[in-house]
Amino acid sequence: MASRRPAPRLPLSPDRIIEAALALIHDEGLAVFSTRKLGSRLHVEAMSIYHHFPSKQHLLDALVEHAIGTVEVPEPGPHPQERLRRCLYSYRAMAQRFPALFPLIAVHRLNMSKGVLFIERVLALFRAATPDAETAARQFRVVGYYLAGACLDETSGYARGPSAAEPVSNEFIRAHCPNLIASAAFFQEQHWDRTFELGVSTLLGAPAGQQAPKPVTGSRKKRSSAA
Repeated sequence: MASRRPAPRLPLSPDRIIEAALALIHDEGLAVFSTRKLGSRLHVEAMSIYHHFPSKQHLLDALVEHAIGTVEVPEPGPHPQERLRRCLYSYRAMAQRFPALFPLIAVHRLNMSKGVLFIERVLALFRAATPDAETAARQFRVVGYYLAGACLDETSGYARGPSAAEPVSNEFIRAHCPNLIASAAFFQEQHWDRTFELGVSTLLGAPAGQQAPKPVTGSRKKRSSAA
């Protein structure tokens, strides 16, 4: 009986590296991500990765570019406020697709070609909604503050965030924090959509409770590595 030949190994490519890197970061976290671990997952030496990305930082930049490339940024046109809303919701959906990578995305300067072009396109939406350049720039920054904070909170905060060495007991909270007790239910994940909508509506000047756009997204429980 003839022996089976091993299946041919897929050639290493930037797309394969990015997909594997996103999966590794999702599984083990950004803090411990290394090209050595990535090489092991890809069954190659770490040095092979550097043929495609000159350094770990170049690879991380490529991961950020991949993630922001999934954000829908409509072209300026009629109903500029609604176009902005679609962009903000799409950005939030991106953060939910890449929760383990998002802490890097949130603080990255985006000062690579795809990054600055992304910023340029988003600024064009703000300029279309607010023709005054100074006001548009300030609104871009204010909305960015909210968006980064909201996405970090939803992907990394609350039960996922760091804890005190000696957390207070539920009995302490019941005895001393009546406002926290009254509010706690609304901090739960099932309320995040309504809370996010209130923030967007407040910032963009739309009536609270307006129907939010529903971009096509995966569940926030699932990872999309090479979407």
